Amino acid sequence: MKISLVVLTYNWHDALDRVLESVARQVRMPDEVLVADDGSGADTAQVIARHAATLPVPLRHVWQEDAGFRAARCRNRGIAAARGDYVIIIDGDMILHPQFIADHEALAERGFFLQGGRIKASRAESQRLLAGKSPVFAPWADADFDEFDGTRRLYAFHQPWLARWKSRSRSGGRVMSCNMSFWRDDLLRVNGFDERMEGYGAEDRELAARLENAGVKRRALKWAALAAHLWHNSRAPVDVDDMDLPNNRLYHETRVRKVTRCERGIDTHADLLEGATPRA
Repeated sequence: MKISLVVLTYNWHDALDRVLESVARQVRMPDEVLVADDGSGADTAQVIARHAATLPVPLRHVWQEDAGFRAARCRNRGIAAARGDYVIIIDGDMILHPQFIADHEALAERGFFLQGGRIKASRAESQRLLAGKSPVFAPWADADFDEFDGTRRLYAFHQPWLARWKSRSRSGGRVMSCNMSFWRDDLLRVNGFDERMEGYGAEDRELAARLENAGVKRRALKWAALAAHLWHNSRAPVDVDDMDLPNNRLYHETRVRKVTRCERGIDTHADLLEGATPRA
């Protein structure tokens, strides 16, 4: 199958540089890479252009104007511009294990979408990785294994047969759009991310809820699709489940009403769906 890798980025060109280096080292290359850019400046464009000249697959820069945190819209534009049968989405601070794409491909199955995790590198380890050193994918990695949204030490190594067993025995995993994959036609059926959701949080959980409402089940990736997440200050609120947050109210509505398709989604980007040159 043809695989599209969509990388979300915003004004951290040093991290994106390292991420794209890890893409170039994949055992199974994606068939195309799309950098979904939420309004970065010229430094990011230069990094993308440099990698586009050497990467053995097409690399496209899908940019939108910086009008605040619009990750949902930005990812939709990347997905709309993608031409693969299968879409993997990551954040631009995720340095990938060489088997990352191959793992997503091996565990992809109709009727399911996959939820991976992230090994949360410590601040010191992140500086080492940004300096060009290789990530460590092992239980002894310098990482914050006790963080609620990070990979546990138990899962911090690559073991394909355990990964296959786990994906069949446990549905779920914490929903995080930093490492997910889907059949593209499933995303189009539910209209992708809900673009009413701006600012931090819940847009990934809301998409997962609509997919599940539509009958697409979630499978957890453990011991596979490993990635080292670079440390940075978080934009997350103190309580990510606070129902006073507008995005959480939309997410709750989706769950209660069993919504399967959002009104403002991928179909608002008809130019990209039809293959036009990306524009803001």
